[in-house]
Amino acid sequence: MKVTEVFIGSRAWIGLIILSLLAFMFVAMITGSVLPKQQVRPGDPLNAFLSHMNGRIPALLEQYQIPGCSIALVQNKEIVWLQAYGCADLESGRVLSSDTQMRVQSISKSVTAWGVMKLAERGLIDLDAPVSQYLKSWSLPEMDYALEAITVRRLLSHTAGLPLGDVFTIYSPGEEMPSLKEKLTQEVVPMMDPVGFSYSNTGYNLLELLIEEVSGQDFVEYMRTEVLLPLDMNRATFDWDSTMMPVPPTGYDLNGEPVPVYVYPEKASGGLFATAGDMAMFAMAGMRDNPVLSTESIKLLYTPVSDKIGIYELVFDAYGLGYYLEKLPNGMLSVSHGGQGSGIMTHFQAVPETGDGIVILTNSQRSWPFIAYLINDWAQWRGFPSVGMGTIIWARYVLNAIIGVLMAMGFLLFLRVLTAFYRRKLGQKRFDFHGIQWIHALVALTIIGFLLWCTMQEYLFLRSVFPILSLWLGAALLMFAVLLLLHALLLSTKVSVGTISNLNK
Repeated sequence: MKVTEVFIGSRAWIGLIILSLLAFMFVAMITGSVLPKQQVRPGDPLNAFLSHMNGRIPALLEQYQIPGCSIALVQNKEIVWLQAYGCADLESGRVLSSDTQMRVQSISKSVTAWGVMKLAERGLIDLDAPVSQYLKSWSLPEMDYALEAITVRRLLSHTAGLPLGDVFTIYSPGEEMPSLKEKLTQEVVPMMDPVGFSYSNTGYNLLELLIEEVSGQDFVEYMRTEVLLPLDMNRATFDWDSTMMPVPPTGYDLNGEPVPVYVYPEKASGGLFATAGDMAMFAMAGMRDNPVLSTESIKLLYTPVSDKIGIYELVFDAYGLGYYLEKLPNGMLSVSHGGQGSGIMTHFQAVPETGDGIVILTNSQRSWPFIAYLINDWAQWRGFPSVGMGTIIWARYVLNAIIGVLMAMGFLLFLRVLTAFYRRKLGQKRFDFHGIQWIHALVALTIIGFLLWCTMQEYLFLRSVFPILSLWLGAALLMFAVLLLLHALLLSTKVSVGTISNLNK
């Protein structure tokens, strides 16, 4: 039996499965999609887990080409570990330390929510009142629905129908930039009825103006005196300062290019600078009595508002007021929030009932799988059956399998293309483009067009979550599309029975 008969004839499926498995193992080995199993046992002593992390973290940093990370661990409502790894700046070789203030990006929203709830506790605002009634120096634009629908609660829970906002424009410290009100004028443009969940930086920046209007204080000063200092977040600030020491780290984008320290005109949605220790103090505040919010207010922050949260449902169950929420398989509530910006990725997660928490701050946009592995290890150690971030790990296996199948199908197409070339050399030149060839060509051109569109996008969610595998997927799709197009063109030539007999001799 000829090799071509195995891969082109009735046994094509067997060949496809074998090749797919081989390709899966190859891609997994190259990209680190399947890492060696780590022995993390529930209830291990702290020292055993820290020993595991001291081996695990450097290996993952190298695997995903992440310059550095700062991490904090909370156990029994106390900080039990602070550690930093890697570099704050690759060019200078500056080492990242645990007392380095880093951008925490959208984790800022959870902190801002505390500032808003503080106003509510004092009776200065009503969560279900229209935000417009508290704004004196700036007005919402005209909308297709009543302004009364945009309430404080809906802004806190991303259910006010406002857009994401501009996430790409950043400014160097000291550079001239628009004011908060100017940015709100540009971005407060309703995109949907205020019913469903729609993640919105703009909504939280509107809350920044609310805080200033109601408190009569600058947002930075209000948050410092009313939230950060009372929670002993002593190095945290919403205001970049040139005297910060150590200097905040350089960020690195998905391509590994450096992104110098930057600022936004708005602060509430992603402008907080803090250490991992600061954010651990914040996580602990939601687990015990604190001088800022009552137990009832914290419970309200942790109460689901929307359980239809779109793509975030792959990881979380709902969104409360400033927090993502998930019910663990053992019935316990886990609260968390992540952050992502140009060259930065962060995450914190806590289980208030047990007093456990973890904070991970990195200066790379390639960190989502890195964070997922660490969160998964932490959950396993603390005896939580699973956490939503573990979905990213399983998704890597699925994506790796898809790449394997595409590579295997590409190889089979390559064999058929070679065979078609050989047949044409035998003089079978008659061109007969059938309907199936048209379909193949259309599919191939569609895939190529889609890949070209992807290259022109400033941000792709898949690339962000899977910075390495997404490139392999793109390459595998391109290879498959090109070979499918060649297959359609070359196999449009009719080959006589005599020629096929010659080929198999």
